[in-house]
Amino acid sequence: MTTPPPNSSVATLLSRRRLLATGAGGAAALGLLGRIPAHAAAVDPDSATLHAQWDAVRRAARGQTVHWNAWGGDETVNRYIAWVADQVAERHGITLHHAKVADIADVIARLLAEAAAGRTEGGSADLLWINGENFLTAKQAGLLYGPFATALPSWRYVDPAATPAVTVDFTVPTDGYESPWGLSQLTFGYDSARMPTPPATLADLTGWIQAHPGRFTYPAPPDFLGSTVLKQVLHDVSPDPAVLARPMVDFDTVTAPLWAWLAAVRPVLWREGRAFPHSGPEQRRLLADGEVDVYPSFHPSDASSSIAQGLLPPTVRTFLFQGGTIGNAHFVAIPATASAKAGALVVAEFLLSPEAQAAKQHPDVWGDDTVLAMDRLPPEARARFDALPLGPATIPLNARPPTLPEPHPSWMTAIEAEWRRIHAGG
Repeated sequence: MTTPPPNSSVATLLSRRRLLATGAGGAAALGLLGRIPAHAAAVDPDSATLHAQWDAVRRAARGQTVHWNAWGGDETVNRYIAWVADQVAERHGITLHHAKVADIADVIARLLAEAAAGRTEGGSADLLWINGENFLTAKQAGLLYGPFATALPSWRYVDPAATPAVTVDFTVPTDGYESPWGLSQLTFGYDSARMPTPPATLADLTGWIQAHPGRFTYPAPPDFLGSTVLKQVLHDVSPDPAVLARPMVDFDTVTAPLWAWLAAVRPVLWREGRAFPHSGPEQRRLLADGEVDVYPSFHPSDASSSIAQGLLPPTVRTFLFQGGTIGNAHFVAIPATASAKAGALVVAEFLLSPEAQAAKQHPDVWGDDTVLAMDRLPPEARARFDALPLGPATIPLNARPPTLPEPHPSWMTAIEAEWRRIHAGG
């Protein structure tokens, strides 16, 4: 896809008055950040200057309040974000407010409306947890500040060649408009006390679902986990999964095997497929309560983390299909209209730092996989990761099947709409 064209009507990224109030460092940051257009047509060479003058950015950020619009549907994740808020307050004098949202698409819709009304500054969102179709929409509409990601100091620890997902979001190049802060792979948690042998393939899972009525379900799309379960099924039942990497064509023919699979299993789902959990954490509670035997997560360590927190019984383990499961990176992006761009940059940098990445990966904290390359870390940072416990339910990284690429975002938008149409009557 092409990067959105420049928009000369966008005001200077940071207010001169607000930055000059911070003294010489603020003035330096003004000169720095003001040269990076919010709608840059290509990766700006001044991003190297951003890296060189990072101290000025930190000084400009001190005292700012950053409103981070991020999913708030999992208390484990919320606690981690609260820890991040404590850290950036103590280290950088930044107040980080977690604006909890059910779906970041609602925030993108608001930004689109504000852009249509002519807003170019003073927005209420400073940082977004974003990926997939929402990133594509925001990038195409010129809603994002940047490029900035490759200028963050901790970017030197990222290896895009080894992990392409950090610079390609659902087949769409990020071009520096979002910074990765975690890796995900669809993983299924199951209670080994009730399912001694987990399925190795979708066909195995299908047979198990048919033999155990009422014990399987999935979150209702557009919840991202429910949508990913549908994408996984479509990949595995499709005669040509490669077509999913391209913009959507021939929707009815390509997706027909998915709808056939869903129709076949719906009568034997939990509540006979007339109701669905709203999220992965809700389905995890159903497993803990003994109502279902399987739940999906995007984090291979989620089950271990949940066991450590008493959210799941100690008999829970995890499985992935032997042919691989869909995975991606999650990112943060900065709206072009953000009121606290310097603060948002500093928060994005902290999220990418080895300290924050190692804390996030600990199974007692979250268990979210790092985006950093171990061979690029200095010894003391590498030691943080080497010391992390694996957790009782986590499959070791070297024993996991491959991560399958996400389809092009256009597929998911249409699949979610069709799923809602089919299930509109409950």
